[in-house]
Order: sequence, then structure tokens, then C-alpha cells
Amino acid sequence: MPSASAVKKSLIEQLTEHGADIELNRGLIDDYIFYFVQEKKMQTDIKKNGIMIDAISAQGKAYKRENPSVKLAMLYNKQKLAILKQLEIAPSTVIDGEDDEL
Repeated sequence: MPSASAVKKSLIEQLTEHGADIELNRGLIDDYIFYFVQEKKMQTDIKKNGIMIDAISAQGKAYKRENPSVKLAMLYNKQKLAILKQLEIAPSTVIDGEDDEL
């Protein structure tokens, strides 16, 4: 999994290649990185605690409930995708700096 700094560098390179490296877009990249880091934290929590976690009801009874990190991870991912769409960065628009020869 790439680091946040590697992802940020890659996004900035894509903006530069598309002639869109402006302050507004840099702010969107910062937002993207925020969501990237938060999503990774949620994934770590899910790996550690699972999809379902133990909880105690108001009546004091133990029960299982969905780990809130599952929903948050999906929300963060959705925000990341929205930012990429706004930046017009998609796998089909990525410019590979290397020359591929067969």
C-alpha cells in the first residue's frame, strides 16, 4: 500500500502533466490525503476489531453491532472518489512517465 506522501506526490504529478497544478487543486489534494489517512485508520481498526464489535445495550445486555469504522471507511472512500472526479483524475487519464516498449 502506498504511503500518503507517495500518493500526494503522484497526484501533484498528474495535475502538473495536465496543466492543472493550481492552488485550488492543491487544496483538494490535501483534502484527498486527509481522507486517505482516515480511511487507512478505519481499515486498521476493522482488521484489529473485526466488522462486528461487542457492545452493551442501555439495559446492560451484551450484543454485537457493526463496527462504526466500516461505515466511516466507505464514506471516506466516497469522498476520495469525488475529489478525484473533481480533479478529473481517473485511471484512463493517468499519464505514465515511463515509455513502455514491448
